[in-house]
Amino acid sequence: MAFRRSARRMRWLGCYRLGPIWKALLVFVVIAFAGQLLGVIFNKSWMQPERPHSLYSLPSEDSQEASLGSCQPHIHIMFLKTHKTASSTVLNLLYRFGEERGLKFALPVGYQFGYPLPFIAQRVKGYRGPHVAEFDIMGNHMRFNKPEVEKVMPADTFYFSILRDPVALAESSYAYYKNVAPAFRRAKGLGDFADNPHKYYDPRLRNNHYARNLMWFDFGLDHTSNFSLALVKRGVAAVRRNFKLILLSEYFDQSMVLLRHALCWPLDAVVSFSLNARQQVSSGRSGWVGKAAAPAPLALTDKQRSKLREWNALDWHLYQAFNFTFWQEVERFGRSRLETEVALLRTKREVLTRICLRDGGRPIEASRIRDKTIRPFQSGLVKILGYELQSGLNNATWEACLRMIRPEIQYKDLLDLRQFPRAQQYPVAGGLPIRRESSKLRIEDHGGKRLVEKDWDGTILFRNQSLDHQVDSKVRFR
Repeated sequence: MAFRRSARRMRWLGCYRLGPIWKALLVFVVIAFAGQLLGVIFNKSWMQPERPHSLYSLPSEDSQEASLGSCQPHIHIMFLKTHKTASSTVLNLLYRFGEERGLKFALPVGYQFGYPLPFIAQRVKGYRGPHVAEFDIMGNHMRFNKPEVEKVMPADTFYFSILRDPVALAESSYAYYKNVAPAFRRAKGLGDFADNPHKYYDPRLRNNHYARNLMWFDFGLDHTSNFSLALVKRGVAAVRRNFKLILLSEYFDQSMVLLRHALCWPLDAVVSFSLNARQQVSSGRSGWVGKAAAPAPLALTDKQRSKLREWNALDWHLYQAFNFTFWQEVERFGRSRLETEVALLRTKREVLTRICLRDGGRPIEASRIRDKTIRPFQSGLVKILGYELQSGLNNATWEACLRMIRPEIQYKDLLDLRQFPRAQQYPVAGGLPIRRESSKLRIEDHGGKRLVEKDWDGTILFRNQSLDHQVDSKVRFR
């Protein structure tokens, strides 16, 4: 049956007009997938029921991909998850890699590490003091604070993050945090805000950090300081000192290739689907349009774009500095070599799209996703999209595909429950017990539960529905 499915998928892929080399490559990829399914029977590493497996096999500890040489995979990783920068997609691949390897996650009590307050180690569930129990991967939202992070993560941790053009980030932030940031809430549209941001912005109001130099803020820097080149140089130097790699969301696939080589990971580990994407139409319209057509509240003129770069000058100079560094990394890596790996990554993504996703892999509105446990959380002016899985997948393939599309909130809950059974309490530094702040407040009539995320002062930021079934990937919905 596995070979027949693979043959059909090869015929689907054959409709593309590719050269003989790419056709051979696709045949190899699909055959490798079929072989992986057969590995359920013949590969002993797939006989471990507690350890999830992926559609593509991860290399063994003593057998790395030839292109990686003799390096060993990094398993101690800190990802600064900046806001609205494709960081949810990056976190998903970290979750998948760690789950498949049985690694230990540094997880927050809620869904963020006390954000927007600076991170402190006591925000990590299970923290018992500096290096009493080391964690492997940290990646949920925080305002970066290196000394406190170092109390939690091992000394050999690999630190990386991701940046985005401040104008594109402002568009996404305005759409997502319209009802959260007072500066955005008061403006009629993003263009109106860009024309005169001082009219709407008050740095003293809670959550207005979303409206100015958001990336600078997330890196733990003072986003309200008056711009100066000296300040920018100090900030850029601090980021360079603390982070080994900075990715760019505009060049996501190229970033994934550089990341996988920096981490000594197989290419398969950084293949992903875009998560937490927003629909490019306003809530009052129906249908799907390309990214070039922005909803009216987000529409900008060239002059307004320039004004937003001036308003977010700290972010803009930070982005420019690491855009330059990024392409230096590309030159060192080799452009031709990079293009080859990017093409292979995209081919693998296309294969997985056809295997895993309905509607040709096109993201859909959450309300159309029949399995409520994988509906993404909704916020702001536009709809956040998700995916539906193909029907008829066998259990192993279904579980692997599900991990690739599982929304961030649901994935965090799953890892949290596996790592910390609900009945347990964990002491914090000093030996005092910490009560687990359950995010599940009440049971609804349909058997679901409502999740609540609170800000640092206890203010409820949002609610999200979840079902008990989502914490067990072994439960399958048909």
